Amino acid sequence: MRAFKIEKPDETIRAAIQEKIDNLNKPKGSLGRLETLAMQICMVQQTLSPQLHHPCHLLLGGDHGIEREGVSVSPRDVTWQQMINFTHGGGGVNMFCRQHGFKLRIVDVGVDHDLSSVPGILNRKIAYGTKNFLYEPAMSEEEFDKAIDTGAALVDDCYAEGCNILCIGEMGIANTSPSSIWMHIFGQIPLDECIGAGAGLNAPGIQHKKEVLHAAVENFLTWRKNISHSTFHTPHSTLCYFGGFEMVTAIGAMLRAAERKMLVMVDGFIMTACALGATQLYPQALSYMIFGHCGDESGHKRMLDLMHAEPLLHLGMRLGEGTGALCSYPIIVSAVNMMNEMNNFENANITKYF
Repeated sequence: MRAFKIEKPDETIRAAIQEKIDNLNKPKGSLGRLETLAMQICMVQQTLSPQLHHPCHLLLGGDHGIEREGVSVSPRDVTWQQMINFTHGGGGVNMFCRQHGFKLRIVDVGVDHDLSSVPGILNRKIAYGTKNFLYEPAMSEEEFDKAIDTGAALVDDCYAEGCNILCIGEMGIANTSPSSIWMHIFGQIPLDECIGAGAGLNAPGIQHKKEVLHAAVENFLTWRKNISHSTFHTPHSTLCYFGGFEMVTAIGAMLRAAERKMLVMVDGFIMTACALGATQLYPQALSYMIFGHCGDESGHKRMLDLMHAEPLLHLGMRLGEGTGALCSYPIIVSAVNMMNEMNNFENANITKYF
């Protein structure tokens, strides 16, 4: 895996940022979450006058071998069908990107269908879906490295266009299954408490999903005992064994964006699992992440809590695609505008009363 050079923002400027926030013509702390968000953005950009430029959204598609075990209510064909729908502008992600001015890149990194001739889809396919992690690793080390590099290259393309704030979404049937396992292993939370309904499983379906994922984790632990390669006794092994191509590509994108000191908007359960995976590799990447919302998938809040992440919204959404994060963008804009457009007590000739 490539090495990233990710640095925590320089703390030297923090006091000056706080002084500016406290001297805006408002009661101290009265803009609440906007103030802490403004602090984060100013710290990332190392300025008292932050700016948002050319927001981009990466929509990453990939299929999962574990889908063959009936852990999702939706068949894998929905992945490629939705990817094509996105090119027609008909998805939720399209609507929100248009509304908030994001440039949308639709990227096939592992869909189990030939989309190479579909206009509007970037072909970065690593394979036609991952292997079934009930029986074997979802991907090889080489595939893992390629997914990380693909995510990094996509970010480089956005950065070259002037982007300094990135949003990431996914399309991949059954990807709540690897997300639940990552949460279980990295968070040391009982697996059953990490598993939910996904796209709409009923009670028997959820029970079946639990049985499959328990068996997969047991097989993984047995497999790992027999592997001598040192890197496979680190978070790398968990990410590689269970991850989807769209998920590992997202991790590569998050890490490269943090390396380039870009803001990273994190969406729902799956993208939060990717953020958790990214911070297992590079804890300092967390400083660059803005968590858009807490969804209704079982365990999402607990996974956010593992990173002490405070989401901006809780709208009961569980669509994926990055839609929850995109909905939070106006709040991010408000935090930036607060720093640039509000007057201070001195200039407004208002007595500072605290």
